[in-house]
Amino acid sequence: MKVTAKKHLGQHFLTDENIASKIASGLSGEGYHDVLEVGPGMGVLTKYLLQRESSVYVAEIDTESVTYLEEHYPELKQRILGDFLKLDLQKHFTGNVAVIGNFPYNISSQILFKIIDNYEQIPEMTGMFQKEVAERTAAVPRTKDYGILSVMVQAYYDVKYLFTVHENVFNPPPKVKSGVIRLTRNPKCGLSGNERLFKQIVKAGFGQRRKTLRNSLKAMNPPDIIKEHDFMNKRAEELSVADFIEFAQLWKTELQKEEKGN
Repeated sequence: MKVTAKKHLGQHFLTDENIASKIASGLSGEGYHDVLEVGPGMGVLTKYLLQRESSVYVAEIDTESVTYLEEHYPELKQRILGDFLKLDLQKHFTGNVAVIGNFPYNISSQILFKIIDNYEQIPEMTGMFQKEVAERTAAVPRTKDYGILSVMVQAYYDVKYLFTVHENVFNPPPKVKSGVIRLTRNPKCGLSGNERLFKQIVKAGFGQRRKTLRNSLKAMNPPDIIKEHDFMNKRAEELSVADFIEFAQLWKTELQKEEKGN
């Protein structure tokens, strides 16, 4: 049997074995025991993972794909999980788990934010996204691609853009090129307990990216010392990820001082 690609699931099946092998080899094999592949389809990437990884699980919601995988990869029968976006990783994995996949384009950002939400359990991710999403994830300050996704992901992970994939190696071919990136957990993350404020600042800052932070953050009613900070005279795209982390930490400290003073 063959699996029919379903548009509503954003399925585009990779047909190039060499690229599948390259993506599989993008994982280091260090710092985790289990590997979770998202959206395996007909297993073009799965078979290379099974050759090199000791414990492979897959997250798949397409029943046709599940049947195909059970027939062709019987060792996966007890390791086929459901919707990755709804998966409780702590329930299924006792330790660290690496994530990999040719990710459905229609949920690319949601997948990245799910990984961020579980960064303590996911030390590494290698995957293929729409090229535009991959470039935005890896973007650096003062570039047009640098934005909310860049800052949010890079606050937790070091991002490396590995290579570009042409449309003609898929069935059916997507209308855009793809990009493969690797995320490696960043141990320097200084956001512990401050994620919510950090996210609010980043979203508000880039929400009006042509304005200075003084204007784009005005609705958040920043503490007085923040209003006088040098960063307030810059646009969001001019701040590095470390700048945003430092800024959010200072903001939180000032809020705590105000609370104690009241």
